[in-house]
Order: sequence, then structure tokens, then C-alpha cells
Amino acid sequence: MTFANVGTFGATPGHRESLVDILTRRNAALAGAGCLLYEVGVNESEPNTVFVVELWQSAEQHAASLQLPEVQAAIAEARPMLSGQMGGYRFEVAGSPLRDDLG
Repeated sequence: MTFANVGTFGATPGHRESLVDILTRRNAALAGAGCLLYEVGVNESEPNTVFVVELWQSAEQHAASLQLPEVQAAIAEARPMLSGQMGGYRFEVAGSPLRDDLG
């Protein structure tokens, strides 16, 4: 079943764009690990927050991806820019009106 991880990362003041730069770098290893979608966004009403929407083939593949060297390097680079405020939701996708192959 498809797995979704939708969350927020708090950025330290003045570092939101640098955090976005790290999170949006091309990373072919994610697709190979089962990532179907990885979207990063901002909202000007929340200047120290980065929003991330991930869609994975499974929760297990998402968890395993966190051990990839490329992902570990990005985490290490981003860590000093994070405020520690995080939020979000994780869920198994029940379906979509746009695609027949989810769920």
C-alpha cells in the first residue's frame, strides 16, 4: 500500500531558503528507494517553516531511505538549520481520484 509522509520542518531564522536548497537537490537515490513524489514548499505567512510532501511505495521503503548515504549527508547538512520544530502526518493512502494505481 502506498505511504504518505506530510510534514513541516522549522528553520532557524534566516535559513529557510538554504534548507529548501538542500531538500530540493536532485537525488536519484530516492526514486531507486521507492519514492514516488517528494515536494518541498514554503508559505510566506510562515517564514521559518518548510513543508514537505512525500509519497512512497511503502512505509518500510521510506524508513530504509533514511539510511541512504545521500540522505544521511543531506540530514547532516540541514541539521544546523533546523529549529527543532517539526510536525506532520503519516498515513497509508486509501486511493486517489486521479490515479488507479494508488492504494
